[in-house]
Amino acid sequence: MNTPRPDLLFLCDHASNAVPPELETLGLPESAFHTHIAYDIGAGALTEALAARFSAPSILGQWSRLVVDLNRGSDDPTVVMRLSDGRIIPRNRDIDRGEIADRIRRYHAPYHAEITAHLEPFRASGQIPVLVSIHSFTPVWRGAARPWHFGILWDRDDRLARPLINRLGRETDFVTGDNEPYDGELENDCLYRHATMNGFPHVLIEVRQDLIADAAGVAMIAARLEPVLRDALAAMGPAQLGFTRALPGPLNEKGEPVMDEKTRTELEAAAFRRLVGHLRARTDVQNIDLMNLAGFCRNCLGDWYREAAAEKGIALEKDDAREIVYGMPPAEWKKRYQKEASPDAAAQFAKSHKTHS
Repeated sequence: MNTPRPDLLFLCDHASNAVPPELETLGLPESAFHTHIAYDIGAGALTEALAARFSAPSILGQWSRLVVDLNRGSDDPTVVMRLSDGRIIPRNRDIDRGEIADRIRRYHAPYHAEITAHLEPFRASGQIPVLVSIHSFTPVWRGAARPWHFGILWDRDDRLARPLINRLGRETDFVTGDNEPYDGELENDCLYRHATMNGFPHVLIEVRQDLIADAAGVAMIAARLEPVLRDALAAMGPAQLGFTRALPGPLNEKGEPVMDEKTRTELEAAAFRRLVGHLRARTDVQNIDLMNLAGFCRNCLGDWYREAAAEKGIALEKDDAREIVYGMPPAEWKKRYQKEASPDAAAQFAKSHKTHS
């Protein structure tokens, strides 16, 4: 029997085609709500099936994307769609700011509040959850057949996406898109808000709708995806915090950011420079003390700098990167300032940091 995975959270933003009674049918015929413009066909059932297979929790959106799109930020101009796949949504066509704000308050905010509430105990305990969002896409778009069976969407954090793409590549009867048929870089979407900005590993899985259009298809795809996702999670390794975008900044009284990502990035860079300056000045603070107390040292900062440069295509030698932190070649710093570790400090380091260099 498989071990339950309460650390996994399955999400489905577009699970439902329901409309609140007060909005009636948004001026559309009933038949429209059985098409892809209203919801992601099969995605809700697949989300529940996968959650059951992993004995993991799931949170599903309760309202049609035509009411409000739960996978958009509240400030996104498409959070309430006036036009979908060439079809005018009568009730949305002339919607004003006040009604958009009301829909966000009534139907958008509760979904995200439920996700936040679920994740809060993880944040408080220091545990790291993994978020998996399930969507579906149409087999044909604007007259062109889509060749993919699955699409793996990701922004800048590919810790789970990359092993999942690689593992699906071994399923020779499936074609998998890497950020196809959509791009996973969408600021303030659901995973950006709850995973990216919290540093949690995550991935968005798109499934072609004809594969999960009925119960038999859902069961088949769930059975195929389960071992694939388990293998990808194993390949990812233990979940850790990983920030790929500027950290969240302060919010105003409406809960809106008061600065853009570029400004936040500049502030983080300034804080890093100040930290480096502080460590250069405090030559009395030994690396082993930093490791024993905080789990990182000057070498770590240099290595993280090197890894960040590599992601931008810039190759740095290890000692060159570390010199940026030390302010001199590491060997020179050791000659000038490194002291012999006390027996207690050496024993503590050996116990908890066997592979550190």
